[in-house]
Amino acid sequence: MPPAPTPSDGRAGIDAALVRRLLAAQFPQWAGLPLAPVPVEGWDNRTYRLGDALTVRLPTGPGYVPAVAKENTWLPRLAPHLPLPVPQVLGQGEPGEGYPYPWSVRRWLDGETLLGAEPRSRTALARELALFARALWAAPVDGPAAGEHSWYRGASPAHYDEETRACLAALGGVVDTRAAAEVWDAALAAPFTGRPGWFHGDLAPGNLLLREGELAAVIDFGTSGVGDPACDLVPAWNMFEGPARAAFRETAAMDEDTWARARGWALWKALLVLTERPREGDPVRRDCSRIVRAVLDDHAARG
Repeated sequence: MPPAPTPSDGRAGIDAALVRRLLAAQFPQWAGLPLAPVPVEGWDNRTYRLGDALTVRLPTGPGYVPAVAKENTWLPRLAPHLPLPVPQVLGQGEPGEGYPYPWSVRRWLDGETLLGAEPRSRTALARELALFARALWAAPVDGPAAGEHSWYRGASPAHYDEETRACLAALGGVVDTRAAAEVWDAALAAPFTGRPGWFHGDLAPGNLLLREGELAAVIDFGTSGVGDPACDLVPAWNMFEGPARAAFRETAAMDEDTWARARGWALWKALLVLTERPREGDPVRRDCSRIVRAVLDDHAARG
């Protein structure tokens, strides 16, 4: 018998019963396998473990739907050029059983996310992640230009100028808004002029899988596309510090203008979360404050 749904089952109107109906109607060869929500998942999709070797992934809202066809189309073409495994799509499901969006069945990638596992070495992880990013940036594969489907990752951070300045206006006394405005202005003053390449768009701890303390796979290419790779440098501040940050920066081997835009991306997201989570003592808020300080210090150190 399949395991009982966990208490979190049912987010965004998606539960195990719905997934079973979808499988029975569209992929009956897999419908009898055990099914349960994965222990840790992102917000954009609900993910279920299906048997030992598969997962089912369903968007939670219309804004996340473009990622389904994008990943199904482009991940098979990117995978041969990357040094680590990425999700392998085995079947694309269609709307049905009251569920309005396309969805997919994928091969299970073994490992724990960086949210719940500690690497053997943060410095080694930094180098491995930067090498993966460089391989992705250089992949000789055409793809969709950055835009709405990538939530404007890979485009100019200027898309979020109004939002960022509103955050700065709301965060007086919480962060050094004068220094933060300098970082943001520097990001906008360093436009991307290089050759567009593939970017991931969300190299966050929840999208990195570790196995035995080593980086084993990169998942969730929903914000990927072709454009400016600066957004993929954000791990320098939200994931690494000290020698690990230096190793990531050295291995990524990007110019100063790209790093200026990257600081803008990191600052925008951290400021946005700070405005949305006003409760003092919130660990996410505390981490975003740390990221802002790291970005401001880095900007000051780079002159």
